[in-house]
Amino acid sequence: MLKDLGVKPYAFPMPVLLIATYGDDGAVDVMNMAWGGVCAENMVALNIDEGHKTSRNIKQRGAFTLSIADVAHIEAADFFGIASGNKMADKFERSGLHAVKSTHVDAPVVQEFPLTLECKVAELQHTVYGFRVLGEIVNVLADEKVLDEKGKVDPTKLNAFVFDQFQSGYYAVGEKVGQAWKSGAPLMKK
Repeated sequence: MLKDLGVKPYAFPMPVLLIATYGDDGAVDVMNMAWGGVCAENMVALNIDEGHKTSRNIKQRGAFTLSIADVAHIEAADFFGIASGNKMADKFERSGLHAVKSTHVDAPVVQEFPLTLECKVAELQHTVYGFRVLGEIVNVLADEKVLDEKGKVDPTKLNAFVFDQFQSGYYAVGEKVGQAWKSGAPLMKK
């Protein structure tokens, strides 16, 4: 029996995305967010509060990187969602992670994260639903250790985790349970 839960942001899984930007002083800022993702073949959409330091940095630099963290770096990834760059000047340094400048956009690449999308701002939107950043993906970086023999990202090697809106948990992902555009094919023959 289905139970009515009312209006909740219940979608599962929610990606754990790490947005990295440079501040006015060139300092690295990283923010953990779940309200965003791929919205077109070469585009991402980020729904973030305009009061975040990350929002200000994106407006000023016109660029950001968007990374997927792995389970090995869950502590730092979660910390980036707890600590505010507006209140903690040494936020990135406390994480113990390392960053280098992207060669494609004016934003940092966190070296420990296994998958990073390098993005330039395509549009900043102010709507009744909040502040949204549309970013054009100009390049994707992947650690060689997460690639298969054909050079494609292998999700089982990525060791990513997702956020659950229900109980605020993180869950590791990676077990393949089907093949897109094939698992449902037998129903086409009915």
